[in-house]
Amino acid sequence: MIEHMIQRTEPPFAAPERAMLDAWLDFHRATLARKCEGLTDDQLRLRSVPPSKLSLLGLVRHMAEVERGWFRQVLTDEEVPDIYLTDQDQDADFNGIADADAAATFAVWTAECDKARRAASAYPSLDDVARRKTGRGNEVTLRWIMVHMIEEYARHNGHADLLRERIDGAVGD
Repeated sequence: MIEHMIQRTEPPFAAPERAMLDAWLDFHRATLARKCEGLTDDQLRLRSVPPSKLSLLGLVRHMAEVERGWFRQVLTDEEVPDIYLTDQDQDADFNGIADADAAATFAVWTAECDKARRAASAYPSLDDVARRKTGRGNEVTLRWIMVHMIEEYARHNGHADLLRERIDGAVGD
């Protein structure tokens, strides 16, 4: 069970672009953690509605993959394998939760967020191009990655809102 109170800082209303993007990304990371706060491993594993495999624990696993993918595999071209995904199961982040340990999952996700922050901070400009092209062969900038990550978290935090309300009725941002 994730029991400690998650600290979340509201993004500034006026700031340079880099600081604004960093703040919004961290805000959304903290929002996902808050949606999981106080729940048991079994509650975190609860699926939405069939046939969906969506769960809070699956979302955390997915976002660990996404953090690693964009910041370490694409931005820095680090040779690190996927965490959960396999050639046999490209949705293993969502599918493989039956025996997943929530504390271990959150530790992996937190570590990937920290590594992503370090990777991004090594690039002085948002206009810097990632070292590896996307799977579709596109070049992307750090700015694109940051905006995409904010979008990815915002979308999945909407899912997390609904999942959390289904589990225990908790609502709010």
